[in-house]
Amino acid sequence: MLHKCLFILAHSLGDHTFHGMYKNLMKNQWKKYNELKKEQEIRLRYMVRFAYNNIPFYHKTFKKFGIYPENIKNIEDLEKLPVLTKEIIKNNWEEFKPVNLSLMKYYNRATGGSTGTPFHYRLLKKDRFLMGALWYRGWSYAGYELGDRTVFLAGTSLDVGNKPYIINRIHEIARNIKKLSSFDMGEREIQQYVKIINKFQPKFMHGYASSIYFFAKWLEENDVSIHTPKAVLTTAEKLFPNMRDKIGDVFNCDVYDGYGLNDGGVSAYECSEHNGLHIDTERSIMEIVDEKGTQLEAGEGRILATSLHNYAMPFIRYDTGDLGYIISDQCGCGRGYKLMKEIIGREQEILLTPEGKHIHGEFFTHIFWEIPFIKEFQVIQDSVEKIIINIVPEKSFNDKSLNRIQEIIRTKSQGWEVEFKMVDKIDRTKAGKYKFVINKLKN
Repeated sequence: MLHKCLFILAHSLGDHTFHGMYKNLMKNQWKKYNELKKEQEIRLRYMVRFAYNNIPFYHKTFKKFGIYPENIKNIEDLEKLPVLTKEIIKNNWEEFKPVNLSLMKYYNRATGGSTGTPFHYRLLKKDRFLMGALWYRGWSYAGYELGDRTVFLAGTSLDVGNKPYIINRIHEIARNIKKLSSFDMGEREIQQYVKIINKFQPKFMHGYASSIYFFAKWLEENDVSIHTPKAVLTTAEKLFPNMRDKIGDVFNCDVYDGYGLNDGGVSAYECSEHNGLHIDTERSIMEIVDEKGTQLEAGEGRILATSLHNYAMPFIRYDTGDLGYIISDQCGCGRGYKLMKEIIGREQEILLTPEGKHIHGEFFTHIFWEIPFIKEFQVIQDSVEKIIINIVPEKSFNDKSLNRIQEIIRTKSQGWEVEFKMVDKIDRTKAGKYKFVINKLKN
């Protein structure tokens, strides 16, 4: 109870409405989808009107397409608007500033981006705390309660490794958490992480899917015992089935996946039914669209985000760069949200062959998880004709394994030149994430 009170107090100092906001969200999850959609569309109309009247870029764009705020009444009407990209925002940065920006409380933020080039944006303070409240509600699907002891294994996108020591310790105490950096996962650091976890005995473990997966592999390979949490909560990267199985087996608990985007504001979380991720409706609108920008009721497509509260920098039909698979099923848990079956990955994880075929990066992950004696791998494409494969081998890795990899790749493309490089380690991104597949081709 003490930890819960301290947790709520710490968040309420940032926004006094936080706890009330959280309690409302907890009630909201049981509403029917039609009611949730109506509430979304009320906020959408407010946001569209605000953007048209206060943000030069949107005012100009709406007039160019002959659209006025009254033309956007529901989610389906969003199809009338063009898709917004990072490139458009960068090229029109000054025009995205609201005329009343000086009256707002907001944060300047940046994402590392899949290419490593920072993408800058503004986040309204109120929207940030709504993001946190949704985050904790999503965790509650796995049984989390405010203030539960939690270990983070992640990087800067989850606020790990980017604050001075004293501030970090205050943050850890107030939230009853421990932060472990995914940047520092050498032998010595991992051994230290084991000691910290076994002493802290967290109820939950949260972090990058790949970081927790590599940690689980190390524990298994070194036959090291670890405290069993109630659940592991993964995010930030695609959770492949073999990763889920390994993490669940090693930590001897259930694994819950989540998806969130700080800039666009979309989020989705998995419940105990494991039928997919429940798409949040309170902070943003998530569209999954085909190549023409047409909304899909079911199937795979691009994820677009429309923020409903970030008045400091509204994103309307913002292309997240992510691909998702939406389904029309209703979850047996009783929550009214639509379901995303899975996050397919990022568009930059799809490679192009000389024959003109598009090969998803998951093809390669299946190869390397089935070939023995490989610690880590990374596939990089910087030309249509060639891919480079970095491999961190174990001692027993040999030419026979290389030949087998080559044979499997040829089933997808005879034209690719494949260059193998044996390396000591795979570099993480600036945010501490591990990229299995990187497409450097300009789309």
